[in-house]
Amino acid sequence: MTLSDLAERTDAELLALHTSGDPDAFGEIFRRHKDKMWAVAIRTTRDPEMASDAVQDAFLNAFRRADSFRGTAQVSTWLHRIVVNACLDRLRRVRPTVDLADHDPVEPRDHHHSVEVQMDVRAALDRLPQAQRLALILVDMQGLSVAEAAAVLEVAEGTVKSRCARGRAALAGMLSSP
Repeated sequence: MTLSDLAERTDAELLALHTSGDPDAFGEIFRRHKDKMWAVAIRTTRDPEMASDAVQDAFLNAFRRADSFRGTAQVSTWLHRIVVNACLDRLRRVRPTVDLADHDPVEPRDHHHSVEVQMDVRAALDRLPQAQRLALILVDMQGLSVAEAAAVLEVAEGTVKSRCARGRAALAGMLSSP
């Protein structure tokens, strides 16, 4: 099968081809989803090196365990779950060496308004509880539906909605205070 033939296949068809032994099918899945998975990982870990390692781990796990895909969700939702799990596994292993609460935040050096706003939002997002932050990243930043985010996080849709609502309210409060 040629690469152009693979490009016309759905993700589910590619995964089935991969499990049947097609040597190029998973490469097409990787090509399609690597950037989105990287974005999820970087927003989840907030560390480029850790995100890179988590994405690599996630795609290796997906490659090896493709036969465990049940087809009850989209392949992209399944990949999101694997990436989030890889990120959480790496974050659990990391122990902070200093208490960041005892340090003053670094003032941004770039005074362009959009950069300042982006830094403020990122800092506020970092202060949210992990569950709220992950829900907001998946729904508001990655554009997943509530149902897809619920599948990725393995929680009920109502839980995703409440986490997003609480997270947005907390962000609004943090961003409106001086």
